[in-house]
Amino acid sequence: MNRISKFRLATFLFCTLSVAAFTSSTALASIVAPLSYTPQQAETAKEVLNKLRSRHYRDQEVDDNLSRQFLNKYLQTLDPGRMFFYQKDIDAFQRNETKFDDYFKKGSLDAGFDIYHTYRQRVVSRLETVVEILNDSSVKFTFETQDSFVLDRKEMPWPTTRADADDIWFKRLKLSILNLKLADKTVEEARKTLARRYKNQLNRIQQQDSTDVFETMVNALAVLYDPHTNYWNERTSENFDINMRLSLEGIGAVLQSEDEFTKVVRLVPGGPASKQGQLKAADKIVSVGQGDEGELVDVIGWRLEEVVNLIRGPKNTVVRLEVLASGKSGEEKSKVIRINRGKVLLEDQAAQKAVLELKNGDTVYKLGVINLPAFYIDFEAYNNRDPNFKSSTRDVARLLEELRLENVDGVIIDLRNNGGGSLQEATMLTDLFIDQGPVVQIRSTDGRINRHNRSVSKASYRGPLVVMVNRLSASASEIFAGAIQDYNRGLIVGSQSFGKGTVQSVTPLLEGKLKITESKFYRVSGDSTQHRGVLPDIDLPVMIDTEEVGESTYDNPLPWDQIHAVPHASYFDFKQLLPGLVKSHQERVKTDPDYNFILDQIAIMEENRGQKEVSLNEKERIAKKETLELRAMAIDNKRRSAKGLEPYKTLAEFRASEEPKDEDEEAAATDNSTKIDVDGDTLLLETGNILVDLIRMSEKKQHHAANF
Repeated sequence: MNRISKFRLATFLFCTLSVAAFTSSTALASIVAPLSYTPQQAETAKEVLNKLRSRHYRDQEVDDNLSRQFLNKYLQTLDPGRMFFYQKDIDAFQRNETKFDDYFKKGSLDAGFDIYHTYRQRVVSRLETVVEILNDSSVKFTFETQDSFVLDRKEMPWPTTRADADDIWFKRLKLSILNLKLADKTVEEARKTLARRYKNQLNRIQQQDSTDVFETMVNALAVLYDPHTNYWNERTSENFDINMRLSLEGIGAVLQSEDEFTKVVRLVPGGPASKQGQLKAADKIVSVGQGDEGELVDVIGWRLEEVVNLIRGPKNTVVRLEVLASGKSGEEKSKVIRINRGKVLLEDQAAQKAVLELKNGDTVYKLGVINLPAFYIDFEAYNNRDPNFKSSTRDVARLLEELRLENVDGVIIDLRNNGGGSLQEATMLTDLFIDQGPVVQIRSTDGRINRHNRSVSKASYRGPLVVMVNRLSASASEIFAGAIQDYNRGLIVGSQSFGKGTVQSVTPLLEGKLKITESKFYRVSGDSTQHRGVLPDIDLPVMIDTEEVGESTYDNPLPWDQIHAVPHASYFDFKQLLPGLVKSHQERVKTDPDYNFILDQIAIMEENRGQKEVSLNEKERIAKKETLELRAMAIDNKRRSAKGLEPYKTLAEFRASEEPKDEDEEAAATDNSTKIDVDGDTLLLETGNILVDLIRMSEKKQHHAANF
């Protein structure tokens, strides 16, 4: 940076400072050579388009409208924050906005590769400038002004000039440095951390080849059909389903890329992360460290497979993840989670039971609780006709028999956080609770409907039944819960489920593979489980951000719809009982301190969710953080006082209670048990009370009918 530029940086106002700092480095940008596609990629592009047109469930015209959608999605994928491209770039790209459908049909990828070349040029130029600014001590970052940064720029206009872009980037750097400063780093440490981050991103963009461009480009087309349709190049294909393989030595978490972050989609039941208990769905991983002392490597901007490779490792070794908690974007203080790597085994996912005793008046009710983390089956043992093969249905059947011998009055099947698994197991589990009949309908692309997944034997349990679901109950869980609801066999309690009601297959291509949605699940009532999921009969609160998790959060999800119902039995008439059950539930939770504590936490989360901008003023940020902590302490003290516990007197005392204890963290990381915490689960206890009400009201109804 020359002397004139440094003088300007020292004397001009903030806006002028930011523009001068960035503009002075524009001449230093590296030359970026354009990438070219191969003849095999041209043929693969045509092959992908043909398969999407002929085999995808969504019948979508390949026309000018799809071409416009593709361009918008491609640009959104490359530059979601509108931080690199200029409006003049967008104007130039839009001259071809109605031609991409024709290009794909011909296997012509020039226009798409040209867009990517412009993108790489913009990124390299910008990141080189950013790294230089961060390394230049004469560029000062102060946090006394009343500036703010827009958190979600997807709908913001593209910058029109270099000065506009410089101003956006300077504020972004200020935000990043301030976030790190509030996380107890010095400004100098923050600058070094960010410089390393952007150098890593710069190295990665410079190392990209035509395979990376092609995958990005084709995926921008594929996801226009639905979010579960994806193209994988050979490298990505090798990592297919890598988070869910039972033999994988890692943490047991399903991850996806979102903008520049690696986001946790869900935890694999029984896996190390699930047992450790601190990592949550929608958390964003910002750095990964090896062992207890290894340096935390910043992974923002990394490819998903690169992050996965860092997280994977030998069993009984430690990985540390620095994460930003979900639902607090812009105000988060990152936390570091220590997880012992291990294998996700069938026995770790096994169903567990407990007996919950609840008193109502003078009567004590014994309720069986079965927690089912996944719909699992040992396919190898099953295919080898091993009579002792392990499966979720066999385990639940055994637990039901044990509960029968304990004379329980009713049963709760807990499917919260159960992301699905085997369709066969969902069908067979339903068979334990209903007599012969269809369980699910599957409609394929050509309109044919398969109803072969049926219950084939008499029910082995006919007593009172409640099924618990939440936003992370997906796929096979929704099939089981939907069947129980449609047959009026039991009550569904909890929150709206995930809404994953589609079926994918993987097909090889000339180069890479295509995962494509070819069919859709429908309940016996004719309702789809897609998008809407399963709606509970009685709602319970959920601490999962429904704007971050669920099918409805994706772009272009297939819609909810209906087909014809299939004849099926109806076991109970819950419609007459539901008003009374809901009224009793609502009256009871009014005075439940733990239940209302959950509601208060959700209220705070929803208020923060609406935040569009974040302040770049340090005092304001500290004050807001303290205000949020004081509010969190107040609602916790309300709960503690209602339960006869001593309230926290100071913020320091409250903060200390929020920090995980080292011994507790170590115990969680090494604990292999999956026992049900009956007494500490507020929502499970309330579900138990609902089941008691159901038993009482059903007995009263039957008694009245008998005496009529």
